[in-house]
Amino acid sequence: MAAIRVCNSCGQKNRIPGKYLAAEGKCGACKAALPAVAEPLAADEALFDEVVQNSPVPVLIDFWAAWCGPCRAAAPEVERTAADMAGKAVVLKVDTDQHPQLAGRFNVRGIPNFVVMFRGRPVTQQAGLVDHNQLEQWLRSAAATSAA
Repeated sequence: MAAIRVCNSCGQKNRIPGKYLAAEGKCGACKAALPAVAEPLAADEALFDEVVQNSPVPVLIDFWAAWCGPCRAAAPEVERTAADMAGKAVVLKVDTDQHPQLAGRFNVRGIPNFVVMFRGRPVTQQAGLVDHNQLEQWLRSAAATSAA
């Protein structure tokens, strides 16, 4: 399963494998630059597994639900984190109502619940509302710990 990125120049839909989401690429049709993903990606089980197992950068997963007030409050922080960390991290959003099996894998009992993974392994997990500074710190820390 690959993520679909739409080219800003020609509108072509491009399939981007999980391991390339943090890299700059080129549109398959017009060869215009496709920047690293800078927004949270809604993930189903296939995209989740593809990204988590193959990403060369840390992955932040936001487990959330539409009815959850704190999840809605966290959404702008998650979006800012995705923009700030473009090229250095990938951000996934998992709707726990649509994908309860994914939430079950991480024993998610309260939402929002944030998990940082690197090279297929969980590095950090915390439930509750946090700001973009904390989310970004977790991502930087995951990359630094693994690089050492």
